[in-house]
Amino acid sequence: MKQYKSAKAARRRTNVIVHIVLAILAVIWIFPVLWVIMTSFRAEKGSYVSTFFPQGLTLDNYTRLFTDTAVLNFPQMFMNTLIIAICSCLLSSFYVLSASYCLSRMRFKMRKPFMNMAMILGLFPGFMSMIAVYFILKAVGLTEGSMIRLALILCYSGGAALSFQIAKGFFDTTPYAVDEAALIDGCTRWKIFTKITLPLSKPIIVYTLLTAFIGPWVDFIFAKVICRANSDQYTVAIGLWKMLEKEYIDSWYTSFAAGAVLISIPIALIFLKLQKILCGRHVRRCEGLTPKGVCLYGRKESWLCKQAI
Repeated sequence: MKQYKSAKAARRRTNVIVHIVLAILAVIWIFPVLWVIMTSFRAEKGSYVSTFFPQGLTLDNYTRLFTDTAVLNFPQMFMNTLIIAICSCLLSSFYVLSASYCLSRMRFKMRKPFMNMAMILGLFPGFMSMIAVYFILKAVGLTEGSMIRLALILCYSGGAALSFQIAKGFFDTTPYAVDEAALIDGCTRWKIFTKITLPLSKPIIVYTLLTAFIGPWVDFIFAKVICRANSDQYTVAIGLWKMLEKEYIDSWYTSFAAGAVLISIPIALIFLKLQKILCGRHVRRCEGLTPKGVCLYGRKESWLCKQAI
């Protein structure tokens, strides 16, 4: 009994320490977010103020982003980035999921050497190839005018398939017996991929979509190299960087914070929307090809079991 009480006390102390550490980390994580939001509503101009909390609040910083477009056209930058992000998100997700499924389910010559080569290439940061990529795009005429958007879409989605490791690991957890049963019933590989594997892989689809969508919003290097002086093709990353340059920082700093808040909204909305897929009633991980098609969560028959039976 004494030993049990000591173990319980030790566990309680451990829990207290863990919660204190998590609380400190939460404060550290929330502090810069709160600071950016407060700065976006700050009435005082300039990049430096002596107080943490704003002396006055205003919406002019947000209004200026959409009205003062003579120098920095934020609405155009926002639309450019949104178009690039949506297109590259769809292409990248298709490439990643397709390549991951093929490498997980199929056995072909040079499969392992290809995966090793892709892993080695993934160790090098993508911006190391930016000069070569720029001259390739320039040679095919994709670095001028409206073609810059297409060039950026190709940059963000062209090499996406090399990051297949996480999705492949997820597909490996799906029993291969499911594919074999579908093949016996006459399904093609494409039908197995679209009708069985993808409905069972919603978590990795959500992860792939989010990472592919966030990439164009946060990337600065490729966008700056390819856009150069074409201000009408700037993305929000370039626009926010311009607001911090010497000639703009005093007058645009609070608007910079407002822009940082605005560009987080699409990412947050997509995350919240896709998170519903991961909720308990949306994710039904089947226990297997059981006669009754029982779901692990005790709900009605899962989709896979209905199809398999």
